[in-house]
Amino acid sequence: MSDRLRLGIAGLGTVGIGVVRIVQQHAALIAARAGRRIEITAVSARDRTRNRDADLSAYAWETDPVALARRDDVDLVIEVMGGSEGAARATTEAALAAGKDVVSANKALLALHGQALAEAAEAAGRVIRFEAAVAGGIPVIKALTEGLAGNEIRRVMGVMNGTCNYILTRMQSAGLPYETVFEEARQLGYLEADPNLDVGGIDAGHKLALLAAIAFGTRVDFGAVELQGIGQISIDDIRLAEDMGYRIKLLGVAQMTGRGLEQRMSPCLVPAKSPLGQLEGGTNMVVLEGDSVGQIVMRGAGAGSGPTASAVMADVIDIARGIRIPMFGVPAALLAEATPAKASAPAAYYLRMVLIDKPGALAKVAAALGEAGVSINRMRQYGHDSAEAPVLIVTHKTTRDAIDHAVSRMARTDVVLGDPVALRIEDI
Repeated sequence: MSDRLRLGIAGLGTVGIGVVRIVQQHAALIAARAGRRIEITAVSARDRTRNRDADLSAYAWETDPVALARRDDVDLVIEVMGGSEGAARATTEAALAAGKDVVSANKALLALHGQALAEAAEAAGRVIRFEAAVAGGIPVIKALTEGLAGNEIRRVMGVMNGTCNYILTRMQSAGLPYETVFEEARQLGYLEADPNLDVGGIDAGHKLALLAAIAFGTRVDFGAVELQGIGQISIDDIRLAEDMGYRIKLLGVAQMTGRGLEQRMSPCLVPAKSPLGQLEGGTNMVVLEGDSVGQIVMRGAGAGSGPTASAVMADVIDIARGIRIPMFGVPAALLAEATPAKASAPAAYYLRMVLIDKPGALAKVAAALGEAGVSINRMRQYGHDSAEAPVLIVTHKTTRDAIDHAVSRMARTDVVLGDPVALRIEDI
C-alpha cells in the first residue's frame, strides 16, 4: 500500500468544494485516522473562472472529467457531478477501466445503473462506495453493510428528502398553503433544477432503491418503486392530520414479503409523537429493523456541503485503510432479482374529497366504499359553501387495492368533484 492516496474530484459544486475544505482543514487528522496521507492532486469542472471560495491552485485542472479519471496521478475518483447519464456515467466507467476506486454521491446514477457498475467494479478489482448518495451525513449504508451485517433486515423506512420534509413541516407550523411554501423553498435554493425530482418523490425513491438492494441482497430496481409525490397535499390535509394526532411525511418503506419486494415512496400519516412525526425542517431520518437488533433510528442532516462531504470522506478513509466491501454488501453475482410486489398489508387510510352538496351525496360515497369492502371508521364534513362540501373519511384497516377500487367507483358517481386524496396511515 502506498504511503498516500491521491484523489481526483470530478465536480466542484457544493459537495466537491466541501470535500476540498475537509481535506485542506483536517489533513493531519485524516492521515492519523486513515494510516496514510490523503491528498487532492486533480480536479475537474467546466468553468475554471467561477469563484468557488476555495484555493484550488495546487491541483491540476481538467475540463473533461473522463480525462481526470484516466490521470496517472489519481488513485481514487470522487464523482460528485450528478446525473444518471452523460459525464457522470462516463467518468465512473472510465475510472474503473483505469483501475481506480470510485466514491460517489450520485444516487440517480447508482439507482439506475448500480448492478452494471457493481459488476464492472468487481471485474476490475475495484470498489465503488456511495455513503453520500443516501441521507447526506447519516451513515446508513455503513450501518447496513457493517454494523447490522449479522441481522436479517425486516424493514427499511424513513424520510429521505429534506426539501419535502421542509415543505410539509413549514405548511404545518406556519399554516401556509403548498404553493406558497413551494415557492419559498425555490427562493431558498432547496429545490432541484427540476423540482419534480424532489416533490415528485423521485430523489427519495432513488435512495430507497439503493437501501433496499443492500438490506435485502437484491439487484437495485428503481423502476419497481411505487412513487407518489406531495403535490396533492393541501393545507386542509395538514390541519386535519394534526387534529387527529398525525403528521404527514413523504415516507419511504421497503420490505421483503412472501410475494416479493415492496418499495414505496408516498405521503403517509404518521403519529405526531413518533420519531418520524417529530422530524422537522430539512432533516432526514432512516429507520432500520433487524431480527436481532430490533429497531434502529438514525437522524441527521440529509444534504448540504458539510454533511454530504463528510460522508464522502468517510468512504475515502475506509478505502485508504484498505477496507474493501462489495458495492451492495455482497458480490454482485449473488444479488437476487427480486419480484416487485405492491404493498398489501392492511392499514387505515385517510380520504379527503369534495362532494357536490346535494341530498344523497354521502350515501353514494358510503356505497362506493362498501362495494369495495372498505369500512368507515370516522367521517367528518367541515366548512363548506352552498355548492361544495369537503368531507374527511378515516377507514378501518384495508388494502390499497380496495381503496383504489373505491376511489374508482366514486369517480363514476355524479357527486365527487375532482380526485379524492387517499393517504395511508402508517403504524410506526
